[in-house]
Amino acid sequence: MRQIVLDTETTGLEPAQGHRIIEIGCVEMDNRRLTGNHYHQYIQPDRDIDDGAIEVHGISNEFLADKPRFEDIVDDFLRFVKGAELIIHNAPFDVGFINHELQRYEKDHPSIDTICTIVDTLALAREMHPGQKNNLDALCKRYDVDNSHRELHGALLDAEILADVYLRMTGGQEALFVESQQQAVEVGHSEIIRISGNRPALKVVYANQAEVEAHEKRLQAIQQASGGQCVWLKQ
Repeated sequence: MRQIVLDTETTGLEPAQGHRIIEIGCVEMDNRRLTGNHYHQYIQPDRDIDDGAIEVHGISNEFLADKPRFEDIVDDFLRFVKGAELIIHNAPFDVGFINHELQRYEKDHPSIDTICTIVDTLALAREMHPGQKNNLDALCKRYDVDNSHRELHGALLDAEILADVYLRMTGGQEALFVESQQQAVEVGHSEIIRISGNRPALKVVYANQAEVEAHEKRLQAIQQASGGQCVWLKQ
């Protein structure tokens, strides 16, 4: 399966208000492996960038002055993504902007979601981690993905980071299956050791008061961080 992890940066938040894409970044995966192929392009939007957007991605109007326009790069972009599964964090945002650009370029141009299939990792994360923060920074922390080099948003950098996050988010069942197979092979080649029925009873050690209080404090912290989803408090 060919997958493209995609991100964009824009002049603002709403294409309906005339905002435009100014950067597209894509990284390619084949059968869940990064191939090293990528697509990256800055784009001249023919309008000013909102100050709030510049604070997020750091891309200035002056920097984009000599960059190509969307109509100059659209064929190369579509050639790179066509037929792939696009993996996007908060896909409605990026898909909405891409479709807006395609329809500006050609009024009846097919939308990107008819050319590619779309996976929204934000929707996926909300299903897996309800009640928790699921932005890219929070997912990096949760899945131990290093994003220390990410001081500002950037389309290609964020696509590379999201690829790592996506593989870890969706790799759990596969890793568990492989681990189970390995354990089965090890057991099959090991001698079975049976425990004697005459062994003495195990000693039961109860938690002291300080340990009980520390445990309760930890559960309350989990309850707060998970938005009331701590399963141990529901028992």
